[in-house]
Amino acid sequence: MRPVTNRGNAGGGAPILTALIDTYNYGQFIGEAIESVLAQDFPAEGMQILVVDDGSTDDTRERVSKYAGRVEYVFKPNGGQASAFNYGIERARGEYIALLDADDYWLPSKVRRVVAEFDSHPDAGLVYHPFREFKSETGEWREGGFNAVSGIVPADKKKILLYTACQTSGLTFRTSLVKKLLPLNEQMTIQPDGLLAALIIFLGPIVAIPEPLAVYRIHGSNMYYHSSAEVDKGRQARRVETLKILLEEMDKWLVHHGYDLKQPEILAFRNRWQLLYEKEEFLLEAPGRLRFFWHLLEGMRIMNPCLNWRIQTVNGINAVGSLFVGYKHYDRLDKWRVGLRRSLMGANDSESNS
Repeated sequence: MRPVTNRGNAGGGAPILTALIDTYNYGQFIGEAIESVLAQDFPAEGMQILVVDDGSTDDTRERVSKYAGRVEYVFKPNGGQASAFNYGIERARGEYIALLDADDYWLPSKVRRVVAEFDSHPDAGLVYHPFREFKSETGEWREGGFNAVSGIVPADKKKILLYTACQTSGLTFRTSLVKKLLPLNEQMTIQPDGLLAALIIFLGPIVAIPEPLAVYRIHGSNMYYHSSAEVDKGRQARRVETLKILLEEMDKWLVHHGYDLKQPEILAFRNRWQLLYEKEEFLLEAPGRLRFFWHLLEGMRIMNPCLNWRIQTVNGINAVGSLFVGYKHYDRLDKWRVGLRRSLMGANDSESNS
């Protein structure tokens, strides 16, 4: 760990890292988020803890007030997450900015591990990591999915296709670089972290830590959560609307900075995001069989360079199968294939024992 003498708040210098906690009516969670930052095995004087309250109407202010002197609290009129990020990032004094949603929390070694990676990679614009996911209603835990992509991404077509970054609480940016992506379009009331993570790869290399260093809490009110029973149409419509804005902002930024949108690596990058957009659209309104079939074929065309022949074969079979079962019953193909494999394995066992 680097020394923090004369760099921390106590000495009047700039902190090493700003923990930027954005919140809106998450008073019930904000204390645990703050405590998780205070509990880091990293010198307190090396951190600025900044809570941006995006117009909460609950007891958030009162809950944060007990941390006065250790936490900087700023209140602004409600404008959405992009607005909160614009406000908070401009006020961040740390060399790095680690984002934290108020309903999530960090594990104790998060800051030390992230800062160590920045120290080892002085040109890196982003250090990111996966989560452990906790479902509040049932107490279930699981490891979140993660593609660990590191290095200079835009020059490598495979890397640019595999890179998906992660959500807010797993992202830490070099402040001097992420400020170049501001101001964010404040119509992105959700998902601006996606735009920051998407574009930071064009400003410097990135570093993935494959170990979970934060907890993503699933509590039913997350913008990226649906119950297993049904999709919340209102919530999903908002996601599709803001994702469309994100894609438009992405193209604007790339063009403004001299990138050719038809260059193979850039086109692959944009196509990967377009696939994500279509998947979100399908949750809002199920596609017909033919449209879904062509979506799967396009996904195969784009992603096959990253996949082995077995996965390519399975994807091809699933695409053909989608013409028979349709979008709503597409998951049956995987269940059928798993069941068939078990049956065949069982038959082989019986023959070997006879």
